[in-house]
Amino acid sequence: MHFLIAVLSDIHGNLPALESVMRDMEAFGVNKVISLGDVSGYYPFINEVIEILKSKNTVNLIGNHDRYIIDNTDCPRSTSANLCLAYQKSVIGDENRQWLASSRQNLQVGDASFVHGGWNDNEDEYLYFVSEKYFDGHSAKYFFCGHTHVQKHFTFSNGKHFINPGSVGQPRDGLNSAAYALFDPESGEITLRRVVYDIDKVANKMRSLGFEEKFFENLYSGTRIGGKIDTIIVG
Repeated sequence: MHFLIAVLSDIHGNLPALESVMRDMEAFGVNKVISLGDVSGYYPFINEVIEILKSKNTVNLIGNHDRYIIDNTDCPRSTSANLCLAYQKSVIGDENRQWLASSRQNLQVGDASFVHGGWNDNEDEYLYFVSEKYFDGHSAKYFFCGHTHVQKHFTFSNGKHFINPGSVGQPRDGLNSAAYALFDPESGEITLRRVVYDIDKVANKMRSLGFEEKFFENLYSGTRIGGKIDTIIVG
């Protein structure tokens, strides 16, 4: 029986982006949805995003932004992120907070391993540089992670695969389309997908809540807040 997994990451409360990804997935007959975390953070539709993921029986892995919501703590790196998180903390429903709190640290499906950040720190390790040696001692063949918001698939000489599906809600690789991946665990086929979505809907909602342009103008350019484009180097 054909079995197809959609791998999403870093949705960050961006409902229009998630809705477009969900519509794109329907054409492929996806059987399972795995979220690599950071469902929360940045954009204002935290409850709506979680409700969609719950309706799809999504398995969510905890990301650092999810942790800030669950533990009511702040991001140590970004004032902008904390202002967005403060809004989400004020509106998230109890059941949706509990759903976030039930997120897993990591996941193994056959010979595929899934985390949010990295394999040394599942929640908050940024893999901007990856090498074959990094995965020594790990028995999996397919390694999926998010956190950097950069879409990448690389096959090492030993046949192992590194896959970052990219970010649904805040791409940082210079493309403003929502990113995700399809994975067939039987054949090992990996397909990276990009989907256009209505960025104006996010921008208009953020404006209505009193957020300055800097909090969402990066969505139009596919960058971090502040305009930086990130890359993943394989060595």
